Amino acid sequence: MERSAYSSLLASLAALGDGDVLHIHWTAPIAQSARSHREAAKRVRTVEKELAEARRRGVRVVWTVHNRLPHELTHLEAERRLYAVLAGAADLIHVMAPATAELVSDVVTLPPEKIVLIPHPSYLGVYDSDISRQAARESFGLQPDDRAILFLGQIRPYKGIDLLLEATAKAEGADGRRPVLLLAGSATPESIAQYDALKPAGIRTVTAFEPVPDAEVARWYRAADVAVFPYRAILNSGSLHLAATMNVPAILPGLPHLREQFGAEPWVSFFDVGSAVESLSALLSDANLFAQVSDVDFERFNDAISPWTVSLAYREALRRLSA
Repeated sequence: MERSAYSSLLASLAALGDGDVLHIHWTAPIAQSARSHREAAKRVRTVEKELAEARRRGVRVVWTVHNRLPHELTHLEAERRLYAVLAGAADLIHVMAPATAELVSDVVTLPPEKIVLIPHPSYLGVYDSDISRQAARESFGLQPDDRAILFLGQIRPYKGIDLLLEATAKAEGADGRRPVLLLAGSATPESIAQYDALKPAGIRTVTAFEPVPDAEVARWYRAADVAVFPYRAILNSGSLHLAATMNVPAILPGLPHLREQFGAEPWVSFFDVGSAVESLSALLSDANLFAQVSDVDFERFNDAISPWTVSLAYREALRRLSA
């Protein structure tokens, strides 16, 4: 019988002892996969009890806060309680965005003395990126003067695919040329139906509604002129860091914490969330938006958060924890 993430967590907790560290990442499999509010609440009580017993045995707990709340949220009160349990049980709370504590404050209070800021790493050396831009674009049948707009990742409602489609439909360059939309990633039937209903007329689209194999990731990015992340809710985005690793400029929602974190990066632009479709459409129509961006801008960003650098910071946090 296949073991669920929740049951695996309980099994791991039972097996850990003095000197071990439990690192909890995404919380959704604990409460949100439950079949009822009652079951979700019971699961949280069980995790609270098992965490307390593990800590009495000398187990240390690390919690990485990936999201303000799970994106697919069914059992809100159980999730709030789970966050409170984790904030209390964790010896170290790892955040990747400076504004995390403030952004989750209406859900849970993160004890400041437990927080350590270690940024999301780049993906340098993770994906094969040997394919040239010319070869990548030719593989999609793109012409030299085509402006290719990329969204790559899980295609879910909270990620604003409808916004991207509406904005792309209105986008048009000064020369009258329309952009080409590259859309790839695993999608639910509902998301595919949404795409079919909103597919822009007169716009060439290239779609792959399935997980993109690691060996293919670079081909999509190398073909793109800009990556767009029209999220409705975002705390951390690995996709943004992947775009930077591939030297592809990015457009993000102009939320205050994102402007504060990435506003100084010349390869990042922001659309106005108050008039999202119009603002994003204008950015997609501007062929010179990132004309001044160079490889040096990406190198500076990526080098500062290389996997090696971030790993050393995490190792140091664990060393202090064990001490």
